[in-house]
Amino acid sequence: MDEQSVLQSIDANGVATLTLNRPEVHNAFDDHLIVQLTHKLRELDHHASVRVVVLAAGGKSFSAGADLNWMKRIARYSEAENIRDAVALAGLMRALNTMTKPTIARVQGSAFGGGVGLVACCDIAIAGSAALFSLSEVRLGLIPAVISPYVIAAMGERNARRYFLTAERFDAQEALRVGLVHTVVTDGELDAAVSRIVGELLKGGPKAIAASKELIAHVTGRPIDHVLAEETATRIAQIRVSPEGQEGIAAFLDKRAAAWTKTKS
Repeated sequence: MDEQSVLQSIDANGVATLTLNRPEVHNAFDDHLIVQLTHKLRELDHHASVRVVVLAAGGKSFSAGADLNWMKRIARYSEAENIRDAVALAGLMRALNTMTKPTIARVQGSAFGGGVGLVACCDIAIAGSAALFSLSEVRLGLIPAVISPYVIAAMGERNARRYFLTAERFDAQEALRVGLVHTVVTDGELDAAVSRIVGELLKGGPKAIAASKELIAHVTGRPIDHVLAEETATRIAQIRVSPEGQEGIAAFLDKRAAAWTKTKS
């Protein structure tokens, strides 16, 4: 196994960067990368000092989807072996989608197939203006099954009906229009744009951010009834009396910075 398929760094402010490091194959997925990235995501989610996770990629592309050599191998697998393989990919997407830490996708170049899934699973996606996207599976006689819940949540059913079926490539501005990414900047401005969002995230209470992510997952798609109203009221009441909530309120009233906002250069 190539131990360098995914690089990891953590800075003094608790900003972790995971970098896909298979530039020679445009950071395409194989079973080794899936295992490594899943492990690192789960590890970082339990790392007490980590506050933000940036998912990046080396080379010209974010991720070209499935690696051709890997696809040759799985083409010879039995159905049971294929299920195990697909479950591993599903585990990666779920690990990224359910992280308690806020996540940012830094997207340059191509993001195809499963690469689009990674983008959709991140909380915030920032793309370079030269980025290209494609849900290319049907061109191979396949379907974007594992990534579909996350991609549909990001770009909506109507847009999925087009791009799942045509597999056409679309640019960063179209990705912005359909909601797959939040911001498009020139490629030279990508790092600055990511840093700006990281700075905004570091101003929020870490536990409040985690609770906000859980709140979104809990509320989305539910009817707005008295049960939901009571549940949301309970959530805000609990966080108000928490140590972090008390510190945040006190800092606001005292007109000072909250304890968690102190950063290191």
